Amino acid sequence: MAERPTLVDPPIETLLEDVDGSRFTLVAVASIRAREINDYYNGLGAGRGSVIPPQVTSLSNKSLSLAMEELYESKLKFHRPTAEELEAERVAREEAQASADPGANLESFIDALRDA
Repeated sequence: MAERPTLVDPPIETLLEDVDGSRFTLVAVASIRAREINDYYNGLGAGRGSVIPPQVTSLSNKSLSLAMEELYESKLKFHRPTAEELEAERVAREEAQASADPGANLESFIDALRDA
């Protein structure tokens, strides 16, 4: 008979290594993934294909335990973005917003003409 995992399985120390040693980050990453797993199970049969199912086989039926096991088995990765990555994302978002609303560019152009 298989033994059920406990709260210390997988070991917290190992999980902390995967999230830069921050307990807060571990809790945040695991809780976000646990919500996604809950959304997956709650949406079964509803035709929602955007939520990724659990990536591990487990005896546990708790979404938080599944998230921790995914992190332990390297199925869930954490990446802290650098300042350069955040800046590039901000610039891309602004460019996408500007191209999506051509009227805003015209208004900016007219404002620039008035200021000149």
